[in-house]
Amino acid sequence: MSSSNYNLALSFARFALAKPHNQALGVSGQSFSYGELAEQVSRLAAALAPFRRSGRIGVLGTRSLEAYVGILGSCWAGFAYVPLNLKWPPDRLAALMRLLDLDALVCDANGAALLSPDVLAAAPDLVVAPDGEGITPARASQRLASRERLATGLLPDPAHVPADALGYVIFTSGTTGLPKGVMISAGSLAHYIEQSRGWTAYRPEDRIGEACDVTFDLTVHNLFLCLEAGAALHVMSQLELMAPARFIRRQALTVWMSVPTVIGLMRRSGALKPGVLPSLRLSIFCGEPLPIEAAQDWAAAAPNSIVENIYGPTECTVIGLRQRLTDPPVTTESRGILAIGQPYPTMEVAILDDSQRPAPPGAPGEIALAGPQVGMGYFGQPELTADRFRVMDGKRWYLTGDLGSRDADGVFHHLGRVDNQVKVKGNRIELEEVDMHLRRAAGTDLAATVAWPVTHGSAEGLVSFVVGGEVSEEQIRARMLAGLPRYMMPSAIHRLETMPQNVNGKIDRRALVALLDLGVSAPARTLETVA
Repeated sequence: MSSSNYNLALSFARFALAKPHNQALGVSGQSFSYGELAEQVSRLAAALAPFRRSGRIGVLGTRSLEAYVGILGSCWAGFAYVPLNLKWPPDRLAALMRLLDLDALVCDANGAALLSPDVLAAAPDLVVAPDGEGITPARASQRLASRERLATGLLPDPAHVPADALGYVIFTSGTTGLPKGVMISAGSLAHYIEQSRGWTAYRPEDRIGEACDVTFDLTVHNLFLCLEAGAALHVMSQLELMAPARFIRRQALTVWMSVPTVIGLMRRSGALKPGVLPSLRLSIFCGEPLPIEAAQDWAAAAPNSIVENIYGPTECTVIGLRQRLTDPPVTTESRGILAIGQPYPTMEVAILDDSQRPAPPGAPGEIALAGPQVGMGYFGQPELTADRFRVMDGKRWYLTGDLGSRDADGVFHHLGRVDNQVKVKGNRIELEEVDMHLRRAAGTDLAATVAWPVTHGSAEGLVSFVVGGEVSEEQIRARMLAGLPRYMMPSAIHRLETMPQNVNGKIDRRALVALLDLGVSAPARTLETVA
């Protein structure tokens, strides 16, 4: 990466010039070389460049050529890219687009289908979408067009981008009713790539699987490290995710990265058998605790592969610590999971007590991270940024909200959360955000949500409880779905006569979990299971 230009597409552009015929991307049954992809990216970049104002481009799409050209074209033109989740309801999409003040919006076919009148009214003046001419603009100044109908020229070289410029914004669940946008600088991502290059050792002959949506920051690792190395990125469709072993074998993948949930799904389907994934040389798991048995079963299925467990919040540019599966494994004994290991050389880790002072050796505390990968903060939320990104003893730290400890060997262990944030199948969810929508939907102030059931520290779903309120089950469902994506919906809602409280008068979530473990006590009755 150049010391003066931190454009996220720069390494991709250089490899496309040197090896234009190498495969870059396999997506939706099509294959694109570096030269072919670079031409489409450069053409979109030329069309976007004149619209620069805020410096942010929204990408409403995933698992498609349009999504990847949108991301790389935004970067090539010197913009920050902002992936927007296709699972968000229209109200949320519109609210976030108003907040972001985008210069342009790039959609794929599925994203274009979400362009309701309300969403279009909040969208920027330039909307790039397949068959865009068939969509009615919200105002006279708004232009909707397909990539093919935009400017025919090329932007020959990636624009100059300084290290402190915004590189991308990725949204995670928030407590205010809207997700919080994590801002990562171009320089932080460049540093991350530099730190990751050595242990991943990606090379042009690698065939890297992409199992995640572009709204998940594991795709940042996959996309930019892959294209920097001149490797090929093979994007799985939603259907192919149902049988990942088949996809890995058919594409002869050499690198795999996903959440550990995938292992559990393959084990249950009987697809994870010894030796079935011989092409893999590197397997990376992140986003959830990695159970020891699951890691060992994967290693048996991929006998030529190293297995790495990685840890890092979105706020610190994907990965900050890693632990390789060894024999015997380095285990977090109390939870039966692989340790999160040791940090990157330039990443500092502290275990802090309730006063944000270093906890005694071996004692649990909140994990805090410092170093050049620490993000810029939360978009449009200075108070939250100040609360979670703190300068302590002259150094800027990110307080992760994760509980952890460091053992006598210097290995770090993840022990759960210190707040009401949970992980459900890799998605970060703030329980307070679900509660807020539940209270509104049910018409009651007494409402709470818990993660349940939990195995190996990872939640399989959410269950909610309400006291009072006269709203029907159908209305609760409809109102919550208007503001929440389906992956944040509780699988069941129970009505209680009273809400359990702790000694401080707060809702006792542990007592609610205990009710579920006991099968929900007699005074409770289920309203409905929400599909």
